[in-house]
Amino acid sequence: MTTVILLIVATPLAWWLSQTQSRWRAPISALATLPLVLPPSVLGFYLLVAMGPQGPLGQLTQALGWGVLSFTFTGLLIGSVIFSLPFAVQPVQHAFESMGRRPMEVAFTLRAGPWDAFFSVALPLARPGLITAAILSFSHTVGEFGVVLMIGGNIPGKTRVVSTQIYGHVEAMEYTQAHWLAGGMLVFSFVVLLVLSMMRKRAGRVLP
Repeated sequence: MTTVILLIVATPLAWWLSQTQSRWRAPISALATLPLVLPPSVLGFYLLVAMGPQGPLGQLTQALGWGVLSFTFTGLLIGSVIFSLPFAVQPVQHAFESMGRRPMEVAFTLRAGPWDAFFSVALPLARPGLITAAILSFSHTVGEFGVVLMIGGNIPGKTRVVSTQIYGHVEAMEYTQAHWLAGGMLVFSFVVLLVLSMMRKRAGRVLP
């Protein structure tokens, strides 16, 4: 769910960042990239405060009758989307910037509207970036720990994920179970990097 939401949110944001000359480009780009350098515990803490009973988001959700979002699946999803945002925006933005302005200019000379040109020209050309964004977002979300633990805790059947489950096994000195999960994550991470490397190599052969 995080990956799907990120692709929906990141694609128009990446397009705007790649095309605009607005003075807001730099601060918005920095804001979208902030989770890359911000410690997960810091981001998780502020999200926890914002979603709590006294936080602005928490007060809004309580007024709407939704209760507080901290230590819920929805809160965990919001935190994951924010924490993984750079991993979705940057590959797509790079793909849009790499194609240049010429394809869109040609589409406009053929009387294509902005939306038609975007969906029929820009998105197909940015496909490698979209695939990379999806893989990176998914793998980064699976490996989250700090933000997940701060916002969702480690509630079985509700907010427990692989990373927090490994932590729980280690804390309980259940090293065999921790080894199995950690080994699975190691293999998964290697496969993700291998797929990305193969994709880049293939893209290099296709592009002139």
